[in-house]
Parts: sequence; structure tokens; C-alpha cells
Amino acid sequence: MKRKHPRLFHLTDVLLILAFMIYVLLDTFVIPRSYTKVTADTEASAAAEPTDAAVTSNSYTDENISITITETTVNDSQVYVADVTLSDISYLKTAFASSTYGKNITDTTSNIAESVNAILAINGDYYGARNSGYVVRNGTVYRTDSAGSDQEDLVIKSDGSFEIITEGSFSSSSLSDSDILQVLSFGPGLISNGEITVSKNEEVDQAKTSNPRTAIAEISPLHYLLVTADGRTSASKGLTLYQFAEYLQTLGAVTAYNLDGGGSTTMVFNGTVVNQPTTNGKTIQERSVSDIVYIGY
Repeated sequence: MKRKHPRLFHLTDVLLILAFMIYVLLDTFVIPRSYTKVTADTEASAAAEPTDAAVTSNSYTDENISITITETTVNDSQVYVADVTLSDISYLKTAFASSTYGKNITDTTSNIAESVNAILAINGDYYGARNSGYVVRNGTVYRTDSAGSDQEDLVIKSDGSFEIITEGSFSSSSLSDSDILQVLSFGPGLISNGEITVSKNEEVDQAKTSNPRTAIAEISPLHYLLVTADGRTSASKGLTLYQFAEYLQTLGAVTAYNLDGGGSTTMVFNGTVVNQPTTNGKTIQERSVSDIVYIGY
């Protein structure tokens, strides 16, 4: 009986391993998986949008929402600050791409913003790129798998206050507390109780050194800052986490939290992209993301 050549078995093993690795990569970064379709009943609601809003190219004001956007230069980087005051926390919301909680379901920040008629929007935490990390949106709990004992999340409460928690010391059973409206899981926390909580040498795996940044901060309940910093271009270097926290502190932030940055960093106001989003510094265009944080009705 003629024996099969051992090299054939070796080649077959290599091909099987390669196919498995390709599948894992596609499953992680490409193949979309829909878990929950968000309906109007599961989204936060607010009063009907007023018809007497005063709107300019950098401001919006009505009886419930006040927004003023300013642009400044910080450490050779262009920074856009949206100063937001609300009459009620229900006007600060989050939204998923395609109104779907899932994996690898993405769209640009501007498209998601348009789908929910957002007045102002920034990219969120890109939860869909990870399999763990708490996810609560508009009062609905979507994911309770912890990303680790040191993972810092931002909790937005029904009274409008912010709190930075660590998943290792915050039970997932507490996520269904009616007091919790949003939980964002990217991080780290930048400011807590008015004090900077990152060191000059601290970075996270998702964002190294000077880069585009996105953050949300609380000055007081119902008074917030939504902030983006451009980077990776000759016109805007980008900020370190410490530089970003330091600047937010000068604006009076009591609590500040780092959201997904890099190519995801995008601010949209009344349908127009305010900043210069880029992934490689060569092309100015939005990266598709899983979710947004927005102000609207």
C-alpha cells in the first residue's frame, strides 16, 4: 500500500490554520452581526422640538438646549469645544449605527447623527470593535461582560451627573439601576472631582502619544463639554492624554472621559462636520464607527 506524502498533510494543516486565522480576523473586524434592533420604544424620548430655535454657524439655542462651539489651538493642535447646557438630561442621548446593537455594524458619525436628527454629535466609544466592556444606552443594558478589573467607564446618571467607575469594582447587576442612563466603555477617565487622573506618561492601547482625541466632560449636572482635537496632520499635531486632560481642566471640567479617538474623532453640528477627521493624515474623511453621543430631541 502506497503511503501518502507527509508534506501533503503538512500543507493541509497550514491551509486549515490559515483559513481559521482569516475567519477570526474577518469575524473580529469585518463580518457584521446584528444582536438587537433598537426601536423607538427603547430610545430615550424628550419633548417635541421647538420651532423657535436660534441657529448660527456655531451656536444653537432654544428653551431646552444651548450650544456654543469654539475653535482654539492647544499644543499645536486644533481643538473644537462645544459648550452645552440642557434643561433636562433626556436631551443628551446615544445612538447606534443603523439603529442596531451588534458587531462590525458601522456608519459615519454624520450619517448616524442625521438618522436621529442630532443637533450636535461626536463619535462614541466604538463598542462594536470589542467583545467586552459595559454597554448601556438610553437606559437599556446591552452588554454586561467586563473588559477587566481596571477598565474605566463613564456612567451618565438620570440627574445629569457623571461618574467614572472601574468595572472590577462595579457589579454588572447594578447596570440595570434606573438611575443609570448611559455607560460608555473606552477610557481612560481624564478628570475626576476636578483633578487630572492620567499621568504625563500614561496612554492606552487604543491611542498612543499625540493623536486626534474625543472627550465628553461635565462642568456641572446639565452643563457639558463635547470636545474633539484634530491630529496627524501638518496643521494639527494631536494631543497626548495628559495634554487633553490638562486643557479640559482649564475649561472647568469636574469629570472628563476619553472616548474613541484617532480616525474616529469627529464632531458634527447641524449636519456639518466641524473638525478635520483623518486616519492617516493624508486624507480628510470620516471613519465609520459603531455609535455616537449626541444632543437632540
